[in-house]
Amino acid sequence: MPPSRRRRSVTTVVATAGALALAACSGETSRAGNGVTSPSMSTSSDPTSSSPTSSNGSRATTNTRRSTVASGLDVPWGIAFLPDGSALVTLRDQARLVHVRDGAEPVTLGTIPGVQPDGEGGLLGVAVSPDYARDRRVFLSYTAAEDNRVVRLAFDGTRASRPEAILTGIPKAGNHNGGRLAFGPDGYLYVTTGDASDSARAQDRDNLGGKILRITQDGAAAPGNPFGNRVWTWGHRNVQGIAWAPDGRMYASEFGQNTWDELNLIEPGRNYGWPTVEGRAGRSGLTDPLVQWPTSEASPSGIAVADGAVWMTALRGESLWRIPLTSNGVGTPQRLLEGEYGRLRDAVLGPDGRLWVLTSNTFRGDPREGDDKVLAIPPGALA
Repeated sequence: MPPSRRRRSVTTVVATAGALALAACSGETSRAGNGVTSPSMSTSSDPTSSSPTSSNGSRATTNTRRSTVASGLDVPWGIAFLPDGSALVTLRDQARLVHVRDGAEPVTLGTIPGVQPDGEGGLLGVAVSPDYARDRRVFLSYTAAEDNRVVRLAFDGTRASRPEAILTGIPKAGNHNGGRLAFGPDGYLYVTTGDASDSARAQDRDNLGGKILRITQDGAAAPGNPFGNRVWTWGHRNVQGIAWAPDGRMYASEFGQNTWDELNLIEPGRNYGWPTVEGRAGRSGLTDPLVQWPTSEASPSGIAVADGAVWMTALRGESLWRIPLTSNGVGTPQRLLEGEYGRLRDAVLGPDGRLWVLTSNTFRGDPREGDDKVLAIPPGALA
């Protein structure tokens, strides 16, 4: 079923609480025949952890239509769901936080103070506390004047508090800023960081760049981290997607440089090789990707796990990749939606069982600026 083509403009609400008013990387990808898989991973048949769920542990699809949830957006970057099924979306270049709900006009909640958009930097990831019903906490990552950082605010559905920094000092640059946020099944916050154009950072375990971090809601190193600091894994160039299967296995998508983009199985303490290697190398002490793509076909960004597969958005590849999860690893990647919506930035499994996907087709100064979309697509209609 084709998506709705009606355009929805972003409505701004002018209510204040504290200082907050309420209410794209260049790409790199692979076709299925070029995906290189590894049989070394064992996993259950499906991922995602939310209700309602089907008998195999995946979120049941309660809405089977494809729709355009919102349009008229300016470079949406991250999306996270509230308990009522609505979602918060970050607009990278405008530093705005937007509230979206299928069937309603999107509402601008406000501009986040301190954000300084530059190149691939700006207002990036968003995550909602797993205890949101009690603590009302929302977490954001963004590029500030001197660094990338993670902040926390309280949002009651109408008003938000002034953001409070919980983690600062993450390296920043015009590109490779990481920025994805997500709570894992263990209740801790995972933060992806890029090498900020200095590849040596990725191999320095005392540097926050080129890592996946695991922290508490106060920004401290989470208990059980492999090196006693905030680092969960290292040797990354620019991770922009993380997601978990129902059995707790964690996956991450990563931008390569000139040769290979990657989908990795993430295990604590592992070194994923950058800049020593790019893609599969079979070197002792370094972890090879599950799948690799030529950079011309992917530029992977956000990922979701649903219906027995990892779903990976591609920027330069202008596609949604489906990577089946099998009992002994991964199956052959399948390229979907190729060119249908242009560049795709993020995919998150919604409470309605659909994949909510962000497009990323506009740039500062582009004649189409401000016409990106939030799409909702049933994964069963794509497989």
